[in-house]
Amino acid sequence: MLSAADLEANVLEFRQRSFQFERLANVDGLEVALFRRTETESESQFRPRLVHLWLAIPLAWVVRDEAADLLRVSRDGRPLPMSPDEPVVEIRAEPPEFAEQGLDWRRTEGPSGALVYAPRELGARLLSPKGIAGLGIA
Repeated sequence: MLSAADLEANVLEFRQRSFQFERLANVDGLEVALFRRTETESESQFRPRLVHLWLAIPLAWVVRDEAADLLRVSRDGRPLPMSPDEPVVEIRAEPPEFAEQGLDWRRTEGPSGALVYAPRELGARLLSPKGIAGLGIA
């Protein structure tokens, strides 16, 4: 399992975007690594807004891909190859449920408008109002 120092020194690749490690959190006994990214909602809008993206995953599922010099998500400790052919779309144009890195994911909007991603199988635990509060996402 990676340490907080390992997480801070690397970026995690998810949805063809780079996420920075923010902190560790404990939600109902599950140690969760939180990664964060901020980007502009849409350059085509007259007044684009900043969108805050959070990625919540069990710490045990974060692995270092030595060959790519990145952090990746892997349930069994072996990162799957990335599929760079998938086009990058604006966040709100993405479906709220999708597959990525061999896992099913869910996205929800937090109370402050932040978008939070978590593995679908942990969605009820991490993406509920109680789970988001436990993650410390305001």
